[in-house]
Amino acid sequence: MWQKKDNQLYKEFKFKDFKHAFAFMQSVAQEAEQRQHHPRWENKWNEVRIWLSTHEQGNKITDKDTSLADAIDVIYDQAQKNSSDMAPTEAGVYQKIKLFSDGGSRGNPGPSASGYVLFNDNDDVILQNGVYLGITTNNQAEYQSLKFGLEEAHELGAQEVEVYMDSLLVINQMKGIFKVKNRDLWPIHEAIKDHMKVFKKISFTHVPRELNKLADAMVNEVLDAEASKS
Repeated sequence: MWQKKDNQLYKEFKFKDFKHAFAFMQSVAQEAEQRQHHPRWENKWNEVRIWLSTHEQGNKITDKDTSLADAIDVIYDQAQKNSSDMAPTEAGVYQKIKLFSDGGSRGNPGPSASGYVLFNDNDDVILQNGVYLGITTNNQAEYQSLKFGLEEAHELGAQEVEVYMDSLLVINQMKGIFKVKNRDLWPIHEAIKDHMKVFKKISFTHVPRELNKLADAMVNEVLDAEASKS
């Protein structure tokens, strides 16, 4: 049952594994796009959490949200009914993935979020997400976005990943051009380096902010949603 939380409809969905969760997210994304709705969601392995509110009505729950909630329930019920017969996305179907990631902190340190968007080799969006991090710094948020994005790429079976970020600092540190002088960044930097070993090939490219708008939009969407709660 959908719950009302902070002027939003909220529900958590659980699946057999990530592949089924991802198929569900794709179906929900198509339904939401047809209705010109922009739900907020989070995905962690086999769990999907969705929040619904109408932004143009001041982030309030409207008939538009309840209608989409009903449609999502139908999608979920159908997915569960067909889960044994459903052909999930096979590991390795996305041999190569392009990852655009971004992080932001309003205050630095302050309320922070990470955003990441994954594209296939045809430049189609296959996954996008934003994650609220709490109070942290801009650089921490940038690194977290990279970590989240690489974890998702791994779950999708990618063998090669092209990383694109507008943070020249993070890109050059991952390339080994710059040293990581900030001790607070050492743990996540090392964690990412270890995770890179699961890929056959990975590259890092700096891009201007104008070419990273989708990931940036995910960051701001999450931060705006958190700010509206206070």
